[in-house]
Amino acid sequence: MRHPLLSVFSLCLVLVLGGCQANLPPLPAWQSSEGRSHAELGHIVDLANGQLISPEQLVQHLSAAPRVLVGEKHDNPDHHALQLWLLRALQGQRVQGSLLLEMLQPEQQPLLDKLAGQPLPADLPKALAWQDGWDWQMYGPIVTEALQQRVPLLAANLSTGEMRQAYRQPASLPGERSNAPAVKAALLEHVRAGHCGMLPESQLPAMLAVQQQRDRRMAERLLAAPQPAVLLAGAYHVRKDLGVPLHLADLQAQGEGKVLLLAEVGEQVEAGEADFVWYTAATPEQDYCAQLR
Repeated sequence: MRHPLLSVFSLCLVLVLGGCQANLPPLPAWQSSEGRSHAELGHIVDLANGQLISPEQLVQHLSAAPRVLVGEKHDNPDHHALQLWLLRALQGQRVQGSLLLEMLQPEQQPLLDKLAGQPLPADLPKALAWQDGWDWQMYGPIVTEALQQRVPLLAANLSTGEMRQAYRQPASLPGERSNAPAVKAALLEHVRAGHCGMLPESQLPAMLAVQQQRDRRMAERLLAAPQPAVLLAGAYHVRKDLGVPLHLADLQAQGEGKVLLLAEVGEQVEAGEADFVWYTAATPEQDYCAQLR
């Protein structure tokens, strides 16, 4: 089946916005089964003005930024396919300085460094001590692309030990923006909902501390990374109103980064959450809370 973005949507953008750059890689076909007939499927919205933009225009905006933060839904294959497309498209506009992944922890960095510029081993997940919690079928093509193109691949997460320490002894992070009461209240509700309301209220502050320590680590790694840098992480981590961008501001980051959220059709992304949103097909709805119960 012909990809809708390459047919109706792209044709409209060619007519209205002036066409698509010939050297952009072809867009991937949708893999998820839901929302294929949704009116917003494939739409890219510039949230500053609510206008639709083309993939070419998105790449032009992002390629000028020193830091690009891309938020995903972890189990949506279309999000990972578009991330791979975006990496290749950006690389066609300028040399990529680094790629940072939430899915990588500090103890994996020496393994990544050892592979830099070397032929890739047959069992790459084993060589990287890849964690089973992250589906290699989805993340493997992105990791492989970065290594093959010799883009520095950097761990952006805390180690398991650091997460445990942050949970046992929650520490306050400096910075007005990340500590704003409204930010902490929204994140606390996210943590509560993410655990299906099954966590005792007494544990929520510690879980919030872990969330914010992870966001701070991603911000620190982004600041230290060769530019232009791209971070791939869960949507809540990269949101401008809740996550890493607030920590970047608290750390006095120089230069304006850009946030792109990949969202399933039917979701609503507000202007304060990101700079751009790309609406994708959706995975079948699952009741994760019922599974936990």
